[in-house]
Amino acid sequence: MRAQRSWTTGVLVGVIALTTGGWLINQGGATGAAESRRLLEEVHRLIANRFVNEISPDELYRMAIDGMLDNLGDPYTVFLEPEDSEDLRFITTANYGGLGVRIEVKGDWITVVQVLPNSPALREGLEVGDRIIEVEGESAEDWSVDKAVNTLRGERGEPVNITIARVGVGRPLAIRMVRDVIQVRQAQGFILDDGIGYVVLRGFSRQAKEELVETLDRLVGNGARGLILDLRRNPGGLLPAGIEVTDLFLDRGREIVETRSRLPDQNHVFQASSGDRYTDVPLVVVVDGLSASASEIVAGALQDHDRAVLVGTTTFGKGSVQTLYHLSGNNGMKVTTARWHTPTGRSISRDFDRESALRELAASAVAISGEPVVAPSEPEEREEFLTESGRTVYGGGGITPDLLVYRDTLSTDEQELRRLATGSGVIPRNLVFRWAVEYAREHDFGEGFSVTQAMREEVWSELMAAGAEVERELFDRSQTYVDWLIADELAGAEFGEVPQLKSRAMRDAQVQMAIELLREADSPEALLAVAARAAEERAAEGASGGASGGGR
Repeated sequence: MRAQRSWTTGVLVGVIALTTGGWLINQGGATGAAESRRLLEEVHRLIANRFVNEISPDELYRMAIDGMLDNLGDPYTVFLEPEDSEDLRFITTANYGGLGVRIEVKGDWITVVQVLPNSPALREGLEVGDRIIEVEGESAEDWSVDKAVNTLRGERGEPVNITIARVGVGRPLAIRMVRDVIQVRQAQGFILDDGIGYVVLRGFSRQAKEELVETLDRLVGNGARGLILDLRRNPGGLLPAGIEVTDLFLDRGREIVETRSRLPDQNHVFQASSGDRYTDVPLVVVVDGLSASASEIVAGALQDHDRAVLVGTTTFGKGSVQTLYHLSGNNGMKVTTARWHTPTGRSISRDFDRESALRELAASAVAISGEPVVAPSEPEEREEFLTESGRTVYGGGGITPDLLVYRDTLSTDEQELRRLATGSGVIPRNLVFRWAVEYAREHDFGEGFSVTQAMREEVWSELMAAGAEVERELFDRSQTYVDWLIADELAGAEFGEVPQLKSRAMRDAQVQMAIELLREADSPEALLAVAARAAEERAAEGASGGASGGGR
């Protein structure tokens, strides 16, 4: 008999980012056959003493660990070194010690694309568009984002000296900053057309539910009659947070997720512990190939209980649970100790090793510039399950949405524009970003701005000045793509994250499909009917050679 528990039992199950899996906080040890341990020590001693190249004992032990883990064939069972603790802290709390900037590589330089509120970066006057050219006297040219993050993060109170290059300033600026605890907000939301509330949830840290409730209550209080929960690019986090989020939309006692293991203490059924907070409000959940772990638990439970309609592309397929074990030397191990199943009994795990997992990630990555998106490969055969209302859903290989909708792809002309410009050494998005930063400094405009011909002409002039080998006719035929870049970068440069998210949502095929469904539905039950009709219409269009999904 399965143990019946709510999420309040205190069993801490968590999900960490995609290719490293999550963890279930636990304590444990390991025993092995004495004979096998003796053999391992003999091999270690022989290699250490006799191998043609000298290898340190520590390195040999680490090689043995790596080989053992590689042969498990499980990309989520991993060895954690002490330096991994900062990443674990960020995923569980959404806090880190740092400067409070979001950065991207633009050309050869790490560039500030967002300054977080109440941060050292804001207090010291960093601005969107600033290029970080030196850190502690070392040139930051050609740094990766990972290197920059690892260098700029640190303990609260520790100083760091950086030098920046700023648009419109003729000389580098040296700035001394003192790191502080940075809180990254998990939920952001606003109301779109026709009273549709839109919320993006980036992760499942400890405060995810609190931030989501605050955002949803505000939107519903302001008249939102339907909700979109965007879980795209959300790799998961702590499972209790995922269970709490799911609990917001289900009646008390409804099953959320079940964990199954050969370890008796990890077999649990987690149930909703409170009533549906947003009862009668129709809900669309948007997912993609980077929606994983806790995101899939939320999406799977709401789909199984017919509480939400899922729109987008098939999710990542991370259906296992990891236990975190603390080892000597401040090291650790995350070991896959259980698999989880949706309320209908589905396992959504996708079988792949670490290399294929990373390939799937690259293939399913959603480019916010509207570039082509490739969905994760679908297994040839998938087990069928029935939701409460009798709808067919599938196990294995991630969670398939009720309506498969792809992001808009670039037209042939737009792809050619991007190819020719990039081949000339000019990346269109980077160029438009730099232009937008300077334009925002010199012009006044409101959030509801429209892209004008004058803006297009300025971008064209910038392309030519940068040496892009692009014909004007091709540029004009690519106006949709150019306008998207202009609107997106100007919104971010002048108004910040939320207006930029709103600008993107209004040009997003998946979000627009969600809006269309919610316009016709005044209840969760009505939404299911609307989605079923839309699926039938799209199937008929496909059978007759019509287009389905995004693209132009």
